[in-house]
Amino acid sequence: MSTALTEAEPLRAHLARAPADAFLFDRAARVRLAALVAGTSLGGRLADLSGRSVLIATASQLTSALALIELDGVARRLTILPPDVDPDHLGALIAGAEIDAVVVDGPAPQFSGLPLCVTCTPNVAPRSDRQDAHAVTEWVLLTSGTTGVPKMVVHSLAGLTAAIASAKRSDPVVWATFYDIRRYGGLQIFLRAMLGGASLVLSSAGEPVAEHLARLGHHGVTHLSGTPSHWRRALMSPDIGTIAPRYVRLSGEIADQAVLDSLRAAFPHADIGHAYASTEAGVVFAVDDGRAGFPASFFEGARNGVEIKIIDGSLCIRSPGAASRYVGGVNSAALRDSDGFVDSADMVERHGDRYFFVGRKGGIINIGGLKVHPEEVEAVINRHPHVRMSLVRPKRSPFTGAIVVADVVLTTAPAVAENEAELRDDILKLCRGALPRHKVPAAISFVPALAVAATGKLLRRAV
Repeated sequence: MSTALTEAEPLRAHLARAPADAFLFDRAARVRLAALVAGTSLGGRLADLSGRSVLIATASQLTSALALIELDGVARRLTILPPDVDPDHLGALIAGAEIDAVVVDGPAPQFSGLPLCVTCTPNVAPRSDRQDAHAVTEWVLLTSGTTGVPKMVVHSLAGLTAAIASAKRSDPVVWATFYDIRRYGGLQIFLRAMLGGASLVLSSAGEPVAEHLARLGHHGVTHLSGTPSHWRRALMSPDIGTIAPRYVRLSGEIADQAVLDSLRAAFPHADIGHAYASTEAGVVFAVDDGRAGFPASFFEGARNGVEIKIIDGSLCIRSPGAASRYVGGVNSAALRDSDGFVDSADMVERHGDRYFFVGRKGGIINIGGLKVHPEEVEAVINRHPHVRMSLVRPKRSPFTGAIVVADVVLTTAPAVAENEAELRDDILKLCRGALPRHKVPAAISFVPALAVAATGKLLRRAV
């Protein structure tokens, strides 16, 4: 059952039901949710932002969260700027979203040309400029994983929250996420917490894993979300035992059986689920049976208003939570097909009574005319009991154009070089038993860590 949030109900309205001990936390500050019902962090400038197209461009996730709470229902449009956006793209983004005001939390000379610049701080003061009448605010999110200027998609708050279940809980809930809330995955967790009146512990860029886990444990986090790569990094830390979540959620990347089993071993009493969503299509479904992939029965009719089908191997979605259109010079018809389906570009294959994600359309490695999805090979490598995570990538070859190679992070480093060679052979044997010859890595390198992008996904680069 969804929250059935209506377009007429702004985000702030939900905070009136938050308990007195519900907070937004970051590393340096906390803000009581109830204080935002009749308070402001915008220095009395709320009325100045009414009806405007506002860019949320704060350095801190906390101040971004406060601005979103205050401006939903007030601004005409809210465009959320992630922290990793190329500064050279700002001009095109500002023009495309018709930005005429910006919210910042520090010096921001790059926005000096905009008509209005308002500062947001974590210091909530009593609000005199009450906004009883409110607008229907558009929420604009930037897509990730593309080269050049990111695409911008338009959502409504009702669409963004369409998949959030409404439930009364007797036990206190404290949400946290490894994501940044200025991307779709993190924003979903932020909205879940706000609509449920729950506390939320925000992540912090560059924070060591051990310190982050200690913060989560200190605040008693009960519900925790991240990508499989986020979770693998956390599981590698000896401080993983400082947290004891009741609910563990994965999304953003393929959740293979190895990471699900590792999480079950680490948190035997937790509910563990993985969700599939995208910035354009919204939240599509959740899988809570502890298994990778998803049941073929998901294709049988609409589930919570969401329909899925496969076109040329790619999963396509029609959903009330999907974005309505692109803005910024992108053809609005490109978002959906004539039947209203969004092409996710995520490729799936059926095995028995279950479908499995095998990779992205644009991420295929071509080996002499044969196709290899890196994620499919990684899922096999990750099954090995001594592997924590892996990255499969192409390497140029004068004979086949490319060969498949793999970088592997181990759960524990081999004691001696001989063990390393034996382990490499063991992993290759596993691959040969599960994959066609052209998908088996030509070389395996053991590395101490793998780079993870700001989105929480493995950073993939062709070599």
